[in-house]
Amino acid sequence: MTFKTFASASLFAVLSVGTLIAHAGTAPMNDDAVMQYRYGDHLDIQKVLSVQNDQSNTCGPVNSRMDYLDSQGQRQSVQYRTYATGGCHEN
Repeated sequence: MTFKTFASASLFAVLSVGTLIAHAGTAPMNDDAVMQYRYGDHLDIQKVLSVQNDQSNTCGPVNSRMDYLDSQGQRQSVQYRTYATGGCHEN
């Protein structure tokens, strides 16, 4: 294993742990009926109704929520983490 490969693997490991810590310290978006998305989950999405973010003026990971209709016409909601870029650039 070369140093470059080892350094890349270490960087990804550190970022993954940081993501888990950030995710554990955040509160849900005020609804118990919302499914928490996990990487690899398969979603049955027929039509997206809305997408909301906790804070749009931040730069970094935020909670997001998507409301959608499944193939049976039932309304579903899923919460997940996304990266907000609204506050990343200073004017």
